Amino acid sequence: MLEFLFITFTVIFCIQCIYFLFIFGNFSFSKTTTKNTTFNKAVSVIICAKNEANNLKKNIPHFLEQTYSNFEIVLINDASRDNTLEIIEQFKDKYPSKIKIVNVSPNEQFWGSKKYALTLGIKAASNEYLLFTNADCKPVSKNWIQEMSSNFSKKKQLILGYGSYTKIKKSFLNKLIRFETLLTAIHYFSFSKIGMPFAGVNRNLAYTKNTFFKANGFVNHMHRIKPGDGDLFVNQVATKNNTTFCISEDSFTEATPKTSFKNWILQKRRHITTLPYYKNSHKFIITLFLSSQVLFWLLSIVLLLFKFNLISVIIAIILRQLIIYLVFGYAAKKLNEKDLVLALPFYEIFLIFIQMFIFIKNCISKPTDW
Repeated sequence: MLEFLFITFTVIFCIQCIYFLFIFGNFSFSKTTTKNTTFNKAVSVIICAKNEANNLKKNIPHFLEQTYSNFEIVLINDASRDNTLEIIEQFKDKYPSKIKIVNVSPNEQFWGSKKYALTLGIKAASNEYLLFTNADCKPVSKNWIQEMSSNFSKKKQLILGYGSYTKIKKSFLNKLIRFETLLTAIHYFSFSKIGMPFAGVNRNLAYTKNTFFKANGFVNHMHRIKPGDGDLFVNQVATKNNTTFCISEDSFTEATPKTSFKNWILQKRRHITTLPYYKNSHKFIITLFLSSQVLFWLLSIVLLLFKFNLISVIIAIILRQLIIYLVFGYAAKKLNEKDLVLALPFYEIFLIFIQMFIFIKNCISKPTDW
């Protein structure tokens, strides 16, 4: 029995090495590609807000300060119950040429659907090139629009960006949230680089209006699941030919992170509900990585407890950790998350327990508060 477990452990170790060295490493060790610095076409920045009055007051000024010469901001009030619309109208009064308002009233057919609100915003946008973020996000530089939009070309019509979270000192939860964000970004950037784009985040995403309407927008999953305006849409339309990514530091956005485990876990429970709607090939590569990650540690513990092929198991664990440090170290440097590298093994194991808890919890009951 132990011999069988060791053989399984060896196979799992090899699978993990393939992911980290040949897929994630391909992104981590790559050089930054050149971009289209001559791009100067009009861009519509689309921000959907639901009860986000305070965040809008803080963040909209950062978008208005962008150095890009030709852009508008489409602010969507998604049936808010606070004074979101009032705040949006105040910005409109101050910057009438820059701000466009889309006020979405409650609709029984699309109740609580951000996708419906976004669709109205996209239709209202004046420009072909669209750049998306959330109301709780801000660009980290005045060159955000320039950096993201410069990756558009005749072929590249969908741009994946990095959506970071604000760093909070002496907060374990903050580092865990940022580690999970970094891990997710390494996944979708790496698979995009090898020609298998499967996801992106709505905190920092760009595509053309033509791409949206050619795919019939969110129709395929509008009524099936509420989240997924970012990752499910990318999963639906992204190909190796039409998709690229942008990781220059000036292209990042920064969002306000959750400050309690309860709220963060609820957020992750919502996010994970989109996975069953991914393409089968994408579900397979994600599930294979996650299951091999869990099995590696479970089998390591069993084999260590029984002291079976002890030296080989220890060497495999150390070698895997060295590979992870190398791959994540380079990726963290690219994405300005270097402070997460030191305690990487601890974050990884803790996150595995969180993911298992979320999986079991979602099997028992689906999250309903969106």
